[in-house]
Amino acid sequence: MKASNFLLALLGVMLFFSCENTKSNKKINDKEVQSLHEAKFPFYDTSLSMEERIQDLISRLTLEEKADQMMHNTSAIERLDIPPYSYWNEALHGVARSGVATVFPQAIGLAATFDDDLTFRVSSAISDEARAMHNVAKEKGYHKQYGGLTFWTPNINIFRDPRWGRGQETYGEDPYLTSVIGKSFVMGLQGDNPDYLKTAACAKHYAVHSGPEELRHEFNAVSSKKDLWETYLPAFEVLVKEANVEAIMCAYNSTNGEPCCANKYLIQDVLLDEWNFKGHVLSDCWAIVDFYTPKGEGGHGVTKTQAEASAMAVKHGVSLNCGDSYLEGLPEAVKQGFITEAEIDEKLAILLRTRFRLGLFDPPKSNPYDDISEDVINSDAHRDLAREVAQKSIVLLKNNGVLPVKNDLSKYFITGPVAIDTEVLLGNYYGVNPKMVTIMEGIAGAISPASQLQYRMGAMLTVPKENPLDYATGNASNSDVTFVALGISGLIEGEEGASIASKTKGDRLDYNLPKSQIDYLKGLRKAADKDPNNKKPIISIITGGSPMNLAEVEELSDAVLLVWYPGEEGGNAIADVLFGKISPSGKLPITFPKSLDQLPDYEDYSMIGRTYKYMDSDPMYPFGYGLSYTTFKYSNVNLSSKSISKNSTITLSVDVTNDGDVDSDEVVQLYITDVEASFRVPNSQLKAFKRVSIKSGETKKIEFKLTSEMFEVVNELGEKVLEPGEFKVYVGGSSPMARSKELGIDIEEITLKI
Repeated sequence: MKASNFLLALLGVMLFFSCENTKSNKKINDKEVQSLHEAKFPFYDTSLSMEERIQDLISRLTLEEKADQMMHNTSAIERLDIPPYSYWNEALHGVARSGVATVFPQAIGLAATFDDDLTFRVSSAISDEARAMHNVAKEKGYHKQYGGLTFWTPNINIFRDPRWGRGQETYGEDPYLTSVIGKSFVMGLQGDNPDYLKTAACAKHYAVHSGPEELRHEFNAVSSKKDLWETYLPAFEVLVKEANVEAIMCAYNSTNGEPCCANKYLIQDVLLDEWNFKGHVLSDCWAIVDFYTPKGEGGHGVTKTQAEASAMAVKHGVSLNCGDSYLEGLPEAVKQGFITEAEIDEKLAILLRTRFRLGLFDPPKSNPYDDISEDVINSDAHRDLAREVAQKSIVLLKNNGVLPVKNDLSKYFITGPVAIDTEVLLGNYYGVNPKMVTIMEGIAGAISPASQLQYRMGAMLTVPKENPLDYATGNASNSDVTFVALGISGLIEGEEGASIASKTKGDRLDYNLPKSQIDYLKGLRKAADKDPNNKKPIISIITGGSPMNLAEVEELSDAVLLVWYPGEEGGNAIADVLFGKISPSGKLPITFPKSLDQLPDYEDYSMIGRTYKYMDSDPMYPFGYGLSYTTFKYSNVNLSSKSISKNSTITLSVDVTNDGDVDSDEVVQLYITDVEASFRVPNSQLKAFKRVSIKSGETKKIEFKLTSEMFEVVNELGEKVLEPGEFKVYVGGSSPMARSKELGIDIEEITLKI
């Protein structure tokens, strides 16, 4: 035996007989851990079942160590050669807060693509980069927060009110769209290996959580059973039952009188008992503190002490504490008799299962994801994918014929407060990237070398009054076209504490664009119209993650593009649309009301009067709306049967014709209305959609399978029922609101019976 091998073996024997309660002073190296201690500790032995390994590990932990391992940042256990692990990582639209990563468009922009296949490709790319970043960090012995494989995403809350600053993180206002996009995102993150998770996804914030941000630690969201099961819970149910999401994050607020992280109905009755959820539940960050913060002082006041709060959360199924309550609270709770150590063991076992499924206690190279190299991070393929998503997310709200623009005109003028701003490419929960393409850079890179391009900011993002000096608007009179980049950014809308220019904790209680921006646009319009015989076009490019009042923008502009927070390739994607490289095809995943006066009170969680499903007044832009550089006509809508019975399926077919001159994608949307319901039902509900590419002059026959479940409606008890009677099925390029047809969108309808 070689001397080196003999010494290694001797070291292993010495460690085997050492006292497990004696801490080792050596620095933990992951490769040494796996090679030296597989035989010593059964929880490293991959020949044992996962449950045997988990129980072995738990049996070796002290109560204090168990509490520590139920924190979002766990400590190393050196005597067991377990390195530290941080559960807290983010990947809302790319790996966030870690290192260099591909920055994809914000979640609301991804929803605007209405493309679940694209969503899967995006989240698969994100999980590739996540594994690669984790692999190289592990080689270095780094175990920092935002370096783990447990990602607290996606946010599948329903964007019920445009005032909510975090609505940008969601997939919009519709439960079905949210379910489809969310399911694809989770499946791409978690992978399809039968033995290992690629990464662990988390559906948040469970449940009934969408503002106000300022009150989120103490607010009680009151929801009827009907609204719960019709609106707030469906996406969570799909992600649990169909996507097998690994984790659920409970929200800060209370729902119907109980804090969400100690809510018997939501966690025990629904999530665990009815849905049979097998993953782990985690608290939103420092949500357990809200339990023992008194009412009137910013909390729920349901317990008096940290120990009581910690015991309450664990007893209700919360295995993981983002925060610091469990560390001291759980040992103290056992001492005072609030909870038993056996109850803690049960929840810890659920939590540890996630780490075992990720392969974190297996030898190196045990799973295929260990071989993903750093070459994938911000690769050319991923940049191309980010550009594709941005292209497909852009929504054309108005076009009087000026778009697309030629790229070889004599002079262009680009202006506006966000034209060179990288902040508006990001949104919130973002990564970093060395090559962020701004709107100005994208346009500059797309025009002919023979053309001139002038730039001036012209106006600030938000100032209390109009700019005292104006050196900019005159360019609109001597340029062939003016591009003005307006809108909002993460400085104005976002999460509590993150939007530093917001006086309302990130919420947008003012629905309008900043006055300085509108005043500047008026000045540009005046200059562009200086010569009445040669008026120059103005194209407004709007950034943001939520509905906003664009009435004056539409009136003053020849064309309006909503580009969301479009990611690292945003500038290039916007230029692709402006100059006709591709036709815009994004659709609104949210309704744009004309004003907040059309909506109920922000704190009212009833769905009456909200979203396209229950809004009776005409909005400015309806859900599902978005123009193209061509027009689509729908005809020959047919059903394989004019009636449907329980547990049966029929087929709907429709011809979609591109009768314009430009090849383009169209999102074909199908909605159902129960005409004769015996109780309150939505005006219509999205039940299916397909994104299709149709060439100029081409007609495609699109088919949808209609199941009887698609005609079920939710009664006041929260039960899905199939009532006999007449139903209308709508198929077209937008939701069947009256406003859609006013805006020129073709929608066909057909009637059938149950």
